[in-house]
Amino acid sequence: MEHAPQLTPVGTTAARLTVEPGTAASWRSLVLALAAEGLLPPPADVVPAHRTVLVDGVDPVVLAAALEGRSPAEQSAAPHHNDVVTIPTVYDGEDLAEVARFWGVDTDTVVARHTATDFVVDFCGFAPGFAYLTGLDAEVPRHPTPRTRVPAGAVALAGRYCGIYPSASPGGWRLIGRTSVRLFDVTADPPALLPPGTRVRFTAVGEQPPAGEDAPPRAEASEVAGHRTITVVRPGALTTVQDTGRGGRAHLGVPRSGALDQPAARLANRLVGNPVGAAVLETTLHGVAGRLSHPTTVAVTGAPATVRVDGRPVEFGVAIPVPAGAVLDIGSATAGVRSYVAFAGGVAVEPVLGSRSTDLLSGLGPPPLAAGQSLPLGRPTETAEPGPFADADAGSTAITGSTGEVILRLTLGPDDDWFTAEALRTLRQGTYAVSPASNRVGVRLRGPAVDWAEQREMDSAAMVLGAVQVPPDGEPLVFLADHPTTGGYPVIGVVDHDDLAALAQARPGATVRFQVTAPMGSDAR
Repeated sequence: MEHAPQLTPVGTTAARLTVEPGTAASWRSLVLALAAEGLLPPPADVVPAHRTVLVDGVDPVVLAAALEGRSPAEQSAAPHHNDVVTIPTVYDGEDLAEVARFWGVDTDTVVARHTATDFVVDFCGFAPGFAYLTGLDAEVPRHPTPRTRVPAGAVALAGRYCGIYPSASPGGWRLIGRTSVRLFDVTADPPALLPPGTRVRFTAVGEQPPAGEDAPPRAEASEVAGHRTITVVRPGALTTVQDTGRGGRAHLGVPRSGALDQPAARLANRLVGNPVGAAVLETTLHGVAGRLSHPTTVAVTGAPATVRVDGRPVEFGVAIPVPAGAVLDIGSATAGVRSYVAFAGGVAVEPVLGSRSTDLLSGLGPPPLAAGQSLPLGRPTETAEPGPFADADAGSTAITGSTGEVILRLTLGPDDDWFTAEALRTLRQGTYAVSPASNRVGVRLRGPAVDWAEQREMDSAAMVLGAVQVPPDGEPLVFLADHPTTGGYPVIGVVDHDDLAALAQARPGATVRFQVTAPMGSDAR
């Protein structure tokens, strides 16, 4: 029987299981089986890593009770990946000779050892469909300076892992070859060719065509001609389509995405009679303008801004009628960062993996708006009526300006033991400022350093929304909706989800303070 996992709370609605290396996929299967049997509430995500499994969206106490005395070995219904996926590879990578030098062999021996290895997908992360393959018996150091672009299909080594880049991206792994196999396809089920637990073998071939990259469906003007549309006149600094995001696929390296200020997005939808999860436009600082092809009802919430219809000022934060052919213009935010624009019927771009959201980290979903682009709008339902303001959306009204203060309630863990007692006092007492380098991935904070107890390497582990990751420089980073699914720096704590909307509306220079508490049953140090 396998050893019982160590369970560590991650905030108040998630937990990390620390398990034996190589067993994370099996523990994930057990958690999903317990949920299918009704013995555990359905989790939002179950994400394996090398030594851990993150169970997100379940009370840690409830999870501990469900797992008591259980083991993956007892779960006969757990899925197994018995079939071997074969990856044809041309071994002509730029770093092949360097890998041979590290191993003290020639390049032919590197190829022979690589093709003779039985690999298993330990976990996915970094990018959608990027699989961390275990099985190597020797290590390879990363490049000291990552390349700015690694081509799609590159086969690479780092540490004791092998990986294949599903799409072109920066990377510091050592390139030994290339393949044309498509690793990620949004039209497939599952979209990732190599989910956790999959067995993989590489075979040497003489030539391969260029690797194909996933091209998510996108609504172009020609595709929506004759339908209800908004045509972009002024895209603003960054305007994207957002809804509640795409959950349940973090184990495949797919971020959640979605509106950063969810209360504001819900309120805008409610005002125009939409379901609260309908797709809206999220602007950044400088608003957006577009021409409507048909009469519709619009509402703008979130960061306050001047709203005009054909140059005539209209009220912010209420449902307003916009006639056909009129230009709707949302000006620059007078406070906060992000405004939300809802149209009766919603923004009807093609969903990608269950969501219409733009994900800036992975590139999934429609691209940020550009001048001249036309977006399709849905038809309002006959029963749709503008709804009233709801107390559940009150958080969207607390907009923080450049000199305001944001208080973040933080539950310590799961990696607070990586930090000194003095570092935890610094976090409790310190004053931080929002960095201009912040974005939809996360808010970078400038202020007193939160020092590690010692400098050492950490195994990659899954990340949750609101996780406060601390890199070696000691400056905290609070993850927002486009955050990566895994990370290799310790997480000192998790911010209460109800506080993230205010943080997303905080301008560079805004003051941030933490209210720190320890998870139930642990020492506050």
